[in-house]
Amino acid sequence: MLYLVFLTFGLATFWLLMSGFWDNPLLLSFGVISVLLCLFFAWKIEKKYPFHKAISLLPGLPLFWMWLFKEVVVANIDVLKRIWLPEEFPLSPTIRTLPMSQKTRLGKTTYANAITLTPGTISMDVKGNEVTVYGLLKESVDDLEKGEMDKRVSKLEKRIL
Repeated sequence: MLYLVFLTFGLATFWLLMSGFWDNPLLLSFGVISVLLCLFFAWKIEKKYPFHKAISLLPGLPLFWMWLFKEVVVANIDVLKRIWLPEEFPLSPTIRTLPMSQKTRLGKTTYANAITLTPGTISMDVKGNEVTVYGLLKESVDDLEKGEMDKRVSKLEKRIL
């Protein structure tokens, strides 16, 4: 529960810096209420989904983020080409359900969010061990089907199992 202490300090500091109101009792009390409400929700979530498991992901995140950043840039360029040169690079919208190898809610959420962060693809639904993906380009969905993103997220997820 040490993280709640850090969260309290962080939220209060952030609120004070962003609001700029240091001497108005009414606004300060609203700030206190806001921080307490956020802490209450964080505590409720922590009871159901312990945070200490997510901490073990931190060492692997920088490499995953660098890879994901590269994928986002490449997808951005591809979508941009198709917007600027539609005759040369036509769109090919596709909806497909793909298998997921992730076991935990955190792993499945990370995978679905990574798909959505990549331009041209959106995770529409996650049921069991499958994710339904809309792709602006058939090639994007084909790349997801090859499984590189799934493997990388699963490798990251193994840190919490």
